[in-house]
Amino acid sequence: QVQLVESGGGLVQAGGSLRLSCAASGIVFSIGGMGWFRQAPGKQRELVAGISSDGNTVYADSAKGRFTISRDYAKNTVHLQMNNLKSEDTAVYYCNADGVVSDHIEYLEVWGQGTLVTVSS
Repeated sequence: QVQLVESGGGLVQAGGSLRLSCAASGIVFSIGGMGWFRQAPGKQRELVAGISSDGNTVYADSAKGRFTISRDYAKNTVHLQMNNLKSEDTAVYYCNADGVVSDHIEYLEVWGQGTLVTVSS
């Protein structure tokens, strides 16, 4: 069974930084794209940043210039460096992976349990 485990969330003051990490566990031969989504109370889950199998990245407009997504293909990990955090960034952040090839199984989509990021004013 493949799982994604996030870490790095917490409480930070506005203007500060956090680095989120996500690691895939279990038998993983390959992963397509990986990304970070977030969901604030009363709002839809939205894509924050994504990175494809060939390294192409995409960011939400609100994240451009402040957040950077990266991944380690050998370790099956993805990271999100968040700088100049704002109160609007407060949300539960979820790691996502698609096209996860495991032993006799391909997962179209796998989600982590989420990590809470709280930005105080």
